[in-house]
Amino acid sequence: MQKYLLIAAGGALGSIARYLVGSSIAGRMGIKFPYGTLVVNLTACLVIGFTLTYMGKRADLSPAWRFLVPIGFIGAYSTFSTYEWETLATLRSGAFLLAALYAGGSLILGLAATWCGAALAEAL
Repeated sequence: MQKYLLIAAGGALGSIARYLVGSSIAGRMGIKFPYGTLVVNLTACLVIGFTLTYMGKRADLSPAWRFLVPIGFIGAYSTFSTYEWETLATLRSGAFLLAALYAGGSLILGLAATWCGAALAEAL
């Protein structure tokens, strides 16, 4: 039960942080280009790269930190970072073709799914 509470707490904080960072950047730089989302995605990649690498080296850390930070907080802050982490992990394992398929497939199929969802909503 504790892990679910940690994920929920991290998720709540991550969602709030996403809104605050995204809207703050958009307010300063405008909305012609999605600067806010770009900053959120890049900072999430930085944080997930740091936390998962650091936690991997520190076996003495409580597993609760994994539920709170990378799963809860970063999971709600941005899923783009998870995509990038999984791509990096696949590259590090030496599965270059699989990493390329995952990265390219996620981009192309994700865009297609977004387009289909938008088309379905427009058809209603």
